[in-house]
Amino acid sequence: MYGTWWSLVPPVVAIVLALITKEVYSSLFCGVLLGALFTAGFQPWGTFETLFTTMTGSMDLNIIIFDILLGMIIVLMQKSGGSAAYGNWASTKIKSKKSALLSTTGLGILIFVDDYFNCLTVGSVMRPVTDKFKVSRAKLAYIIDATAAPVCIIAPISSWAAAVNSYVPEDSSLTGFQLFLSTIPFNLYALLTLLMVFLVIVLNLDFGLMKKHEKNAENGDLFTSGADEFKGMEEVEEKVNPNGKVIDLALPVLVLIGSAVFGMIYTGILGGSTNIIDAFANCDAEMSLIFATSITIIFMALLYLPRKVVSFKEFMNSLVEGAKLMLPAILILTFAWTLKGMGDNLGIADFVNGTVGSNATASIFIPAIMFGIALFLAFSTGTSWGTFSILVPIVVSMFAGADNKMMVIAVSAVLAGAVCGDHVSPISDTTIMSSSGAQSNHINHVSTQMQYAMVVAVVCVIGYIIAGICKNWLITLLLSAALLVAVLLFINAREKKAEAK
Repeated sequence: MYGTWWSLVPPVVAIVLALITKEVYSSLFCGVLLGALFTAGFQPWGTFETLFTTMTGSMDLNIIIFDILLGMIIVLMQKSGGSAAYGNWASTKIKSKKSALLSTTGLGILIFVDDYFNCLTVGSVMRPVTDKFKVSRAKLAYIIDATAAPVCIIAPISSWAAAVNSYVPEDSSLTGFQLFLSTIPFNLYALLTLLMVFLVIVLNLDFGLMKKHEKNAENGDLFTSGADEFKGMEEVEEKVNPNGKVIDLALPVLVLIGSAVFGMIYTGILGGSTNIIDAFANCDAEMSLIFATSITIIFMALLYLPRKVVSFKEFMNSLVEGAKLMLPAILILTFAWTLKGMGDNLGIADFVNGTVGSNATASIFIPAIMFGIALFLAFSTGTSWGTFSILVPIVVSMFAGADNKMMVIAVSAVLAGAVCGDHVSPISDTTIMSSSGAQSNHINHVSTQMQYAMVVAVVCVIGYIIAGICKNWLITLLLSAALLVAVLLFINAREKKAEAK
């Protein structure tokens, strides 16, 4: 089964079960168990041993620690009354649902250093505001997700840029950072997703399952389903300190962002970088985020305790509640990481490498083909970074010393397809983080976002065929954007016609 199409079966089974049962924990576990059975040759003890060792070997403890610390920060913001105070302040500035959604989008774009940081921070800050204007949690999760990875993958100063740099072979004609910068204008999925978010908000366009969720929200049901998952958080929000001030939210957020940026620059310099750009490219993003959240919790203690915004006992209890808040996300992440580990055990990378290597030829259709392969691989495995690591070296080697322009376009297609596949996969860590940040039922988020993402994906396929023909980023981007606008205007007209009946 190693290195064959069987390596795709466990993640595909997990995804199909999740979409059918709408229950992600058992679905992921079934995929993990199937992967362990395949790896161990269906031997009972070998299966158990494979399951346990793969799980412990695949878990990213740094991300788990970061999630727990960020959960603590979220609860502390609620306990202090900072989030409620910000919501009250924002309600005096934000007068409409459209303004609330645009503000959420703007904040998502501003927090570009890391997608995990983006998902949970934007959710905790903007949720009280969007709730006031009856934005469904599914739509909030979509806005968060659509301004997380798509922003990070076109931001030169981000943990994603650092990851892409590391996947470019040393003997390439371009350095990792030069290649990354060159891919930005050709990264159609990221750029068109941001365009779609703005158009959906400005046109007040809801379609598919999202329309159902938004109608329910207008009637007071923000969740549609899955509200029980967040009862603990609602209890925290009901007991917020009415004396909290906006600074109890704003200052910790600023410290969080500032210390994260400082940590990335500092760890990059420790790694031998001599300037800020190189420092971001070579930073230890995970350690920097742990540093930032740790510093922020200490800062919050200094900000809250002397002013008696919260008592010492309440502060410590909030840390425990914050850790509990993140347990569902951590459980899903653990299963998703283990499923990725099972794919590694079964040689999914070798299977893709062999398939691409034997079937791909340099032609105008290569970018579109690579986009589709990256989308499918990221969807199946739930990891965009893992997809980068498999496909970017393959694409670079395909065009080594031959056609740098086509290499840039093909690598851009891989990055775009990986982010798209990550978006529509129910086992993706960033999709899970977006659900957690918005406090939306995970399957609700996946099912609504999938319909929106696939509209952009279809346009991207056409766009990459255009790119393969003209090899000009401006022509490609303008024609692709025009096509997306036309498609959305058509959908908008169709929805309004249906409403009029």
